Amino acid sequence: MRIVGGKYKGKSLNHIKSVITRPLKDMVKENIFNILSHSNDVGVNLENSKVLDLYSGTGSFGIECVSRGAKKVTFVEKDKNALQVLKKNLSDIKISNEALLINDSVENYLSRNKDEKYNIFFFDPPYADKHYIDNLNLIKKNRLYQKNHIVIIHRDVKSKDNLEDLIEIIIVKKYGRSKIIFGHFN
Repeated sequence: MRIVGGKYKGKSLNHIKSVITRPLKDMVKENIFNILSHSNDVGVNLENSKVLDLYSGTGSFGIECVSRGAKKVTFVEKDKNALQVLKKNLSDIKISNEALLINDSVENYLSRNKDEKYNIFFFDPPYADKHYIDNLNLIKKNRLYQKNHIVIIHRDVKSKDNLEDLIEIIIVKKYGRSKIIFGHFN
């Protein structure tokens, strides 16, 4: 795993082999950032954005955001092993100042947060997890998004999640076993 673009391009990232945590493949990550940077449908400028990286694992997506100019990334991860690797990644690259680490469940963080608003939301829950839809509801209910925002969801290509009531889906891309969904809260 490595950073694929921005000022830290090429730097390696630590990861863990676990049943719970699966790394975001570099090719998938690169395609996500190409869409973020070049699609007129997205409508969010990554530079100076506030990013919420949910189920962040070892932080590959959020660290890539910092490398590409995001103002601040909030990482939410409850698994202590993944969080330790995430801390090491931030320390190794020396970007701890641009990051806020939350060692808690996504539900708890979203329930407590009533003020912070974000431009970019990245959901990468375990493929079997369907509760992430409840977390989308919490973000929408608490209006934790800025006017210009994008929701990015990483799911198994075979998943059949009903998202139409929560977000307006604008782009769906498939890469091997991964499906990436881009949308806006409606």
